[in-house]
Amino acid sequence: MGIFNVHERELPVPRCTAGALIDSLASAHDPLWPGRDWPPMRFDGPLREGAAGGHGPVRYTVTAYVPGAWVRFTFSGPRGFDGFHEYTAHALGEQRSVLRHTLAMRAHGRARLTWPLAYRPLHDAVLEDSLDRAELACTGTVVRPARWSPYVRLLRRLSGNSPNSSAGTGISAMPPAAER
Repeated sequence: MGIFNVHERELPVPRCTAGALIDSLASAHDPLWPGRDWPPMRFDGPLREGAAGGHGPVRYTVTAYVPGAWVRFTFSGPRGFDGFHEYTAHALGEQRSVLRHTLAMRAHGRARLTWPLAYRPLHDAVLEDSLDRAELACTGTVVRPARWSPYVRLLRRLSGNSPNSSAGTGISAMPPAAER
């Protein structure tokens, strides 16, 4: 089963500003990854080619990194995820850019069921939360904040990541997850 999944957000900032968000991933002051509402992104060292880590049950290695522009993570788990996900920053002009997350993989074995039933809805929700954080970091506001579907809330409850156990996003302008 081939999977191609893209999430992106246009931002009123130069590409280098959007790219700096990528460079902050898994750092102590990461404004991009929503690690207070979702399993945090962690690596065995700083963001660099060869760094191994992941978030929750999703494991990967940094296989390409161009500071300020692109990072690619190649999956090592869960079993059946064969591919990568990446963040990229693209210029749309001097003062506009797009921050994009792309996932491209082949699902096999159990992943043919777990991707559409659990991982995809959770993936889509965490990525929209991430892009909300990017917009907030760049503009100070989020025009249309992401909302979790009832199904995502159920999956989070079943996995022990219920909205009620979260303290919120850690960004004062964003509502606590329990209010989404």
